[in-house]
Amino acid sequence: MLQRLYNQHSETLAFPFAATAEAGGFCLAHPLLSPPPRRRRRSLVTGATMVVAKKTKKTQESINNRLALVMKSGKYTLGYKTVLRSLRNNKGKLVLIANNCPPLRKSEIEYYAMLAKVGVHHFNGNNVDLGTACGKYFRVCCLSIIDPGDSDIIKSMPGDQ
Repeated sequence: MLQRLYNQHSETLAFPFAATAEAGGFCLAHPLLSPPPRRRRRSLVTGATMVVAKKTKKTQESINNRLALVMKSGKYTLGYKTVLRSLRNNKGKLVLIANNCPPLRKSEIEYYAMLAKVGVHHFNGNNVDLGTACGKYFRVCCLSIIDPGDSDIIKSMPGDQ
């Protein structure tokens, strides 16, 4: 097919590598005459990744349930400014940050949390998912839990206080 294209347009395509195309080879200098790249098919789903995906989904649901309980029975602050204020006043017990929080904000929150010796949990969803998990109809970049209420969210977070 490429040879036919070349033969049809050989008068209009005047370039120095015409001899290689006429000899049956491909000309790598012209995009119409170069062969298409070879593609390999790879399997993306393995047994191990499916187990991990199920586990993360289960823990995500668990975090969402605990977060809903905090929203009902505890005290919390939503938003960047109020989270920083609660960390500066040593009132926050745990900070949750969405995964699409801007890097500068994220590092500043982590720095204040480190100074206040407060645990930080990186939420596995974006700010829309975090807002939905809080039961709100708006986006939530970060939230600070001041009083967990009836929830055991502070004890259950892995690697946090």
